[in-house]
Amino acid sequence: MSLYRDPGSRWQQPLRISAELGWYDLFSRGARDWLRHNEKVRESVEKSLPNLIAGPDVLTGSGGRTVLVPVRLAEHARFRLRDPESETGAGQGAGEPGQILRPGQPQQGQEKGGSEAGSGQGDLQFVLELKVEDVLDWLWEELKLPDLKPKESGRIEDDEFVREGWDKRGVRSRLDRRRTVKQAIRRRAIQEDPAPFTDDDLRFRQLVRRHKPATNAAVIFAIDVSGSMGETERQLAKTFFFFALQGIRRQYSKVETAFIAHSAEAWEFNEAQFFQTSGTGGTVSSTVFNLGKEVIRDRFDPSHYNVYLFYASDGENLVDDREPATDSLRELCQTVNYSGFIEIRPAYGISPETEMAGICSRLQRDNLPLGMARVTNREDVWNALRQFFQDQQTRAEAA
Repeated sequence: MSLYRDPGSRWQQPLRISAELGWYDLFSRGARDWLRHNEKVRESVEKSLPNLIAGPDVLTGSGGRTVLVPVRLAEHARFRLRDPESETGAGQGAGEPGQILRPGQPQQGQEKGGSEAGSGQGDLQFVLELKVEDVLDWLWEELKLPDLKPKESGRIEDDEFVREGWDKRGVRSRLDRRRTVKQAIRRRAIQEDPAPFTDDDLRFRQLVRRHKPATNAAVIFAIDVSGSMGETERQLAKTFFFFALQGIRRQYSKVETAFIAHSAEAWEFNEAQFFQTSGTGGTVSSTVFNLGKEVIRDRFDPSHYNVYLFYASDGENLVDDREPATDSLRELCQTVNYSGFIEIRPAYGISPETEMAGICSRLQRDNLPLGMARVTNREDVWNALRQFFQDQQTRAEAA
């Protein structure tokens, strides 16, 4: 222990200030309230996430959409007089957080099952209207998902205009006031009785047209609509598709989509039909991969687009279709930036490996850009997103 000498020439031990408070208590009351409010908002946003994908055109809908998030009003702890109608008494012993000491009683004027207005004080809530893009930005930070790296393309996209240079003539909206004032000051310094400003002092920013490389993306969503894919499985697939598309839109300026569903055959639908279609009969996965190749060939040239494919299925497939499906999916993986397969199955009574899982495992051993994840609930959706996006980042860094 070190000592120090005070002005009176006496050796004393140094003062020690120890803070035994948690990090939360080190903030001021206002800052703590702000942190608590943000926690409440984030909890409410998490509960409202299913509302984001409740609409019929959630994937291809226009931007600028909002979602309403109810948040409970947080109040400071305070003393208040008890209600006259409440019972009196004292508690005995220490209570536990969340412990119900006495069941709640109906408010005055409102019996159980009645419809009369009460006079008691209830909780207050307010509704926040948040942009979907802001919610997704927060979600991406929470999941710590990386951004995608576009594949290089030689195609020239629409020209863009950038500011470059100045001129004495131009439109008023591009007048550079600072440069104009500097020019006037420089002129007045060498003139006798100069005018404050002249037309020769004006300087306007100029726009130059430049070519911009293509950063377009195309996303093909494919789903198995056989009888084993029920409403719960469709909703999980829709949730994954929605957030996967939002992650791709964060990186690309223009994103086009295509929707393919299949059972024993494959068809292309619009988004509304895509999530409502159901089929019967067998499951032949090669049909959806073959149609995906046709869509890419006809509309999404890989030299012009960064193409992504996401396929949702319960993993079942016709045994005789194993080799055709493997070959067709292999060709797709060699064409697209990345392809992801999500196997949507219940958490109980599942076989160790399904037909599609076996096909994807063999292709992964060939180091093709293919990811695979099993989804049984909403939490698995976040895990699958994290796995797919991190896998793409790893491949981009290794390339």
